Amino acid sequence: MSSWWRSHGILLRTLYVLFLGQVVSFVLAVASFSSSFIADLGVDAPLTQSFFTYLSLALVYGSILLYRRQKLRISWYWYLFLGFVDVQGNYLVNKAYQYSSITSVTLLDCWTIPWVIILTWSFLGTRYSLWQFFGAALCIVGLGLVLLSDAGVGGGGGSRPLLGDILVIAGTLFFALSNVGEEFCVKKKDRVEVVTMIGIFGLLVSVCEISIMELKSLESVEWSTDIILGFVGYAVSTFLFYTIVPFLLQVDWLYYISFAMVAVGLIIYSKTEKDPIPLPTLGDGNHNAEYQVLDEESTESRNETPAS
Repeated sequence: MSSWWRSHGILLRTLYVLFLGQVVSFVLAVASFSSSFIADLGVDAPLTQSFFTYLSLALVYGSILLYRRQKLRISWYWYLFLGFVDVQGNYLVNKAYQYSSITSVTLLDCWTIPWVIILTWSFLGTRYSLWQFFGAALCIVGLGLVLLSDAGVGGGGGSRPLLGDILVIAGTLFFALSNVGEEFCVKKKDRVEVVTMIGIFGLLVSVCEISIMELKSLESVEWSTDIILGFVGYAVSTFLFYTIVPFLLQVDWLYYISFAMVAVGLIIYSKTEKDPIPLPTLGDGNHNAEYQVLDEESTESRNETPAS
């Protein structure tokens, strides 16, 4: 049995982590769709979206940490920093859906990868091969093409796509800071403690910023079943994301593949999506005119048909 496990253990572990990567890809797609859906409904409350995520993390993992009755292994102010940058990343990316399309936002969200490479190389001493730098460079070139498209060269989607792109790129820098800090903490300390503290301090930062920036926007929201479902979908998907990512942070390349798979799926979707065929207008723009013409043509054709 031990011999079989030694020979197949690496394969099983790889398949297990690949499965987790697929789950991360799925929940990222659900989170992106939920944010875009909420924005399409006319709700501008990016901080409130993340509030429910941090609340669920604090309640679920905080209960586990309290049950353990253990002291913090990392000073609280480091967790405050992680919570702060994580909230800013979520705010900026969720805000971008007000101005840009879901395809552009999710593709540009992959800017997190080059930022992470720079930060881990600078502060954690991680060394990368030339091929890894080459892949990151290709990633930057591709994302630059998205910027050109949204700037007007190819016609980006959304009301102000370039502004949305700028918000996403700024958000990815905060996400990179959060991911690198979380990676360091997860590898050195306790995973449950890290997720709990991000939830608690993210919740506190969210409450402070909502009270300053988002109260008027929330007062104007006309709550409906669709809006509530959008918030629930975002909260559940991001809760699962924060739960699974600490496992994948121990295998970095699979974590990045999960981002890439979301991007590829969105590219395929955007390329195969068909524009609705507009109804032709005749004369003074009356859509019913075409039916009148068809009736007239049918009458003429009947009159011209020879009797048998």
